[in-house]
Amino acid sequence: MSGLKNKLNIFRAVAEVTYKEWSAYRTHSMVSILVGPVYFIVQYFIWTAIYGDHASLAGIELSRMIRYFGATALIGYLIMDFADWNLSMLVRTGKFLTFHLRPIHHRTFALSQKIGHRLLGLLFEFLPCLLIFVFIFRIDMRPANVGWTVLSVVLAFLMNFYVNYTIGLTSFWLVQSNGIRSAFLMVSGIFSGALIPLDFFPHWLQITQFFLPFQYITYVPAMVFTGHYSLGGINMNIEQIVAVQGVAVLVIFALNSLIYRLAMKQFTAVGA
Repeated sequence: MSGLKNKLNIFRAVAEVTYKEWSAYRTHSMVSILVGPVYFIVQYFIWTAIYGDHASLAGIELSRMIRYFGATALIGYLIMDFADWNLSMLVRTGKFLTFHLRPIHHRTFALSQKIGHRLLGLLFEFLPCLLIFVFIFRIDMRPANVGWTVLSVVLAFLMNFYVNYTIGLTSFWLVQSNGIRSAFLMVSGIFSGALIPLDFFPHWLQITQFFLPFQYITYVPAMVFTGHYSLGGINMNIEQIVAVQGVAVLVIFALNSLIYRLAMKQFTAVGA
């Protein structure tokens, strides 16, 4: 029991230090406030033109589409992650050795950092952008169910972290993983639903998304926010899809743990 308490104290301490450290650069976060509104404006004009006189497309009304992209912009602020880049840098420079010798799993340390960093993002990115959407764009940004939406975003947060951390682990074999990272970012941007809702993809590709991590990062929490979920002709209520999302996170966590153990056998501390 005392061991668990110590780990939680370390977890909290790392998150607090990260929050304070990045607070010194909060102007960077404030500049990124513009990203969400600009992204939304672009999507607004594109989809307004696409819909034209149509009441709905792929079973989605224009008003729900607008709320969907408002949600994806806000969710992006909450789940943003750079664990892959950070881990790759530590491996490439040999500095991972100092973390490997510490009495805390580096993945736990990295997750603590991410929480501290995103708490800052919550205050200086998410909340200002939310106010812009509500008071300037006049969008109804009330989630269909607050509790399920929060849980889904937390799961998306973990999914994004574990997937990115897994990408970062390839550095133990490749040293430089920028190529894989860039390719993943491109594929994730398309198949996560951040650029276009997955409902517009071919049926077979929609079904494939149930076995890939991408939809659980953006599409699922955004659909939970709107209160409706369907993909590939499969309709689920909010409780069901959040449960599926939770299982997907556990699978990725298990895969990440396996790859981490293999990576530690590969680790030689080159550059230390």
